[in-house]
Amino acid sequence: MSFLRALAGRWPYFVIAGAVLALDQATKAMAHAQLRGASVVEVIPGFFNLTYSRNRGGLFGYFSTLTDPWRTILLTLLPLVAIGLITLFIVRAEQTHRATRVGLGLILGGAVGNLIDRVFRGEVIDFLDVYASSQGLADWLIKTFGTAHWPTFNIADSAIVAGAGLLILDLFRSEPEAETTSPESPASVAGDRGAG
Repeated sequence: MSFLRALAGRWPYFVIAGAVLALDQATKAMAHAQLRGASVVEVIPGFFNLTYSRNRGGLFGYFSTLTDPWRTILLTLLPLVAIGLITLFIVRAEQTHRATRVGLGLILGGAVGNLIDRVFRGEVIDFLDVYASSQGLADWLIKTFGTAHWPTFNIADSAIVAGAGLLILDLFRSEPEAETTSPESPASVAGDRGAG
């Protein structure tokens, strides 16, 4: 019962996850309907295109060359475990910053979105294509990373990266924000009685 009460108290972070999931699945459905078999759609010349692709691997195509059953284990079972752990952490962790919980909500929504693709399609739909065409920047990226073209990605990938970024930024904060309770709340009164 206490778990359900704690779950209800953290609803905003699950709303974030749900919003990411809904946006991810809606945009993938549109990409599948509108971009499949079509040529590249240039949105911002020299920087951003829409292009349909299917990814057998993980985030940004990692592990796509891994053979089954290892690919299935790695990209299906591990995300399921991660989703469970993230959910548990959002519900149970008291001494965390709000940014940490928002970041976990973003990661949760993105992880569920990509997992749905893997379970029902066997692959993840990607359609966002970012690249550098400026000669100086492109040369530097090629020299540093071997390419000036970012791997094609989707909304779920973006949410996972943004959530991870929030978690990393939050590591540099000094003290976590505890869940606040009003002075007259039952938890506060019980705590005062227990202290004596």
